[in-house]
Amino acid sequence: MGDPMLVALEFLLAKYGITLRDEDGQGLIEYVLIAALISIAAIAVIVLIGPQITSRFQEVNDALAPAP
Repeated sequence: MGDPMLVALEFLLAKYGITLRDEDGQGLIEYVLIAALISIAAIAVIVLIGPQITSRFQEVNDALAPAP
């Protein structure tokens, strides 16, 4: 455990909704990291699959074009 005086002070402050340890920033950083990883994964998928999707759309476009 910690210093008994510090524990008593934290208990007293917590009674009134005041905390000495702020963990809100930690949660925010975790969400930012998750969002960054999802973004990187999405970009990688687009780079890998993008040309294949483009060729499929081109095939459909060519099939729908009126014949001369």
